[in-house]
Amino acid sequence: QVQLVESGGGLVQAGDSLRLSCTASGRTLRTVDMAYMGWFRQAPGKEREFLARVRWDDAITYYVDSIKGRFTISRDDAKYTVYLQMNKLKPEDTAVYYCAARREGTSTFNTWGQGTQVTVSS
Repeated sequence: QVQLVESGGGLVQAGDSLRLSCTASGRTLRTVDMAYMGWFRQAPGKEREFLARVRWDDAITYYVDSIKGRFTISRDDAKYTVYLQMNKLKPEDTAVYYCAARREGTSTFNTWGQGTQVTVSS
């Protein structure tokens, strides 16, 4: 079973940057349990929103249009860590950010971290 722990959130001003990290751990860590890693966010009063994913084997990425050009997802396979570099932050980026893992052969993310708060002031 994979456990995910996010870090790197905080309070920043509009226009600043933040890098979120998500480290996977477990008794028996298998890349098949994290074939895809993704970042999501949930703002107050809104549904959880998918942002980006990276395929673990070859680091191919996918982004939703709303964050393209500002956010970058990457992974360090030696550290079992996924990053979300967020640039030019806006107040509307304020949310709890979650990372998640998707097992090989499945279509949904089924392992979640506890989330990290990002607050962007204007």
